[in-house]
Formats: sequence, C-alpha cells, structure tokens
Amino acid sequence: MSLEGVPLIDVAGLSAGDPAALARVAHEIGRACRQTGFFYVRGHGVPPAQTAAAFAAAHAFFALPQAQKDALALTSATGNRGYVGLRTEALDPAAGIDDKEAMNIGLELAPDDPEIAAGVPSRRPNHWPALPGFRDAALSYFDGMLALGRDLHRAIAHDLGLAPDHFAPHFDRPMATLRLLRYPPPMARENALGAGAHTDYGNLTILALDDAGGLEVQRLDGAWVEAPPVPGAFVCNIGDCLMRWTNDVYRSTPHRVRNPAGHERVSVAFFLDAAPGAMVETIPSCISPDRPARYPPITAADYLASRFAATYGF
Repeated sequence: MSLEGVPLIDVAGLSAGDPAALARVAHEIGRACRQTGFFYVRGHGVPPAQTAAAFAAAHAFFALPQAQKDALALTSATGNRGYVGLRTEALDPAAGIDDKEAMNIGLELAPDDPEIAAGVPSRRPNHWPALPGFRDAALSYFDGMLALGRDLHRAIAHDLGLAPDHFAPHFDRPMATLRLLRYPPPMARENALGAGAHTDYGNLTILALDDAGGLEVQRLDGAWVEAPPVPGAFVCNIGDCLMRWTNDVYRSTPHRVRNPAGHERVSVAFFLDAAPGAMVETIPSCISPDRPARYPPITAADYLASRFAATYGF
C-alpha cells in the first residue's frame, strides 16, 4: 500500500528474527529508501498506550508556564538536550522562522557515566521538568523507538548486502534524540511554516503524528505531497548520515510542516544517530565503477556536530 508515493510497510515478524520477514521488509524498505526516502511502518509492536503516554507528556510539558520551560533551555552547555523556544529555529532560513517549540531528550546516562565525566560533547545529562510521570513516559517511549530503530537497521543492513547485525555495534549507545514538538495555530504572516523545508541529519527518523496533519514530502519532480497520519503507524525517513553511508544510494528527502489552519499540532519525533565514535564510511556494496566513493570517512559525532553548528550556531 502507498499513500501519495510513501509506502506503508508491515514490519511484523522483524523483531522476532523471522528470516522471511527480514527478507520481505528489507526489500520493501530498500526500495522506499532508494525512491522516496520516506515510508510508514505498521505491525511494529510498540504498544498504543506507550505512544499515547508520550503525547500526553508532550501536551503537559508545553502547557507549563513559559518560565519553567525556559529554565530547561537548550544551550551549548546542555548539548542537544533541553527546551527550544517558540520561533527560535529556522530550518529553511529563506522561509523565515519556524512556528514551533520543542523539547529534546537524549540517551539517559548515569551522572557518573565516564563519557559525561570526560565531557564528550554528545553526552550530557537530560533536563527534566517537574511533571509527575513525564520522565518515565519519555524514557519508556525512547526505549521503544530505539528497539524499533535497531530492528529497522537490521532490514537496512540486509538490503545493503551486509550481515543483519552489521549496524548493531554502532547503535549500542547511540546519539539518539527524542523530540517533542508543538506547532501553534498559524501566525497571521503569510506562508508561515511550522518547519521549513529541510532534510534530517542522522540515520533514521521515526515520527508519531497526531490527527492534525501538516507533514509534506517533496517528490522527485519537486512537487510537495502530504504524508497524512495513519492510525497505528509511524512515519520513517532516511537522514543525511545514512545517505552518506550509502554513497547517496539511499535518499534523504526534503520535507516540511504546514500548520493546519486554526489547529495546534503536536508530534513526537525520534532521531536515531549512531554512537559518537562510529565511523561513517562508504558501504562497499554502494560503490561501483559509475558510483565511486563520494565522501571521506568521518565519525558520527563529528558529522552531527557539523550539522548542529549550522542550525544552532554552536
């Protein structure tokens, strides 16, 4: 099944290690990654209650007084963790400021974790609001998305001619980010966007949508098509780092958010990036005489830092 060119893929059996499911899902995901860079997944096994709790936590957080949210602000010192204020990001500077606010949560590590003690830039403590149940709901959802992301990488590895567990060491302690997002009703300014046209930075994004709609994906011919919410399914897309890993065989596709007129929009995004020291270098099966390696090796941490510098200025 396909919605406006974005395929809907049933991944049931993938987490159980069913070889037939692995082969089928790998084929379908591989085709989607080469064509649209976007696909829906259903049959993923993530309990609806877990997703509902994440949305409830998002609504509760964004309803807090502004001063309480600002106290958790994302800065150069907090790494990619904390609150991003309303209308402070511009994913497409030519389109103006994004009409959104966000809360970023990373891999939860103990305060005495060696990488935190060593000051590794991508390893910082999370900053939690004083909301009952918020931390538990966020971390439960984070763990569910991480498990799903690892399963999807098994299918991706199979599609690329690699052992299914090829990516596993790279996602043992990933630079993953759970991002709660709120898009207010549109501003009066003409053509305001909730998020300007952009591609994602990392390997894989897993997105849960509410029923407001508004996500748009750019087709190969340049036209923008809606990727509507599908009950029980997540929207997934390839990021720039995985496109680099595959020597541009996979496509990281531009997308944007239009705030539906008169409606608030909340979504919950999970951005899966490899561990800081993972070496991003061209996968051999993605090299051919007419497609030589296009990128030098780089660590996942250095690659992500270069993208954050462009977005946040640090």
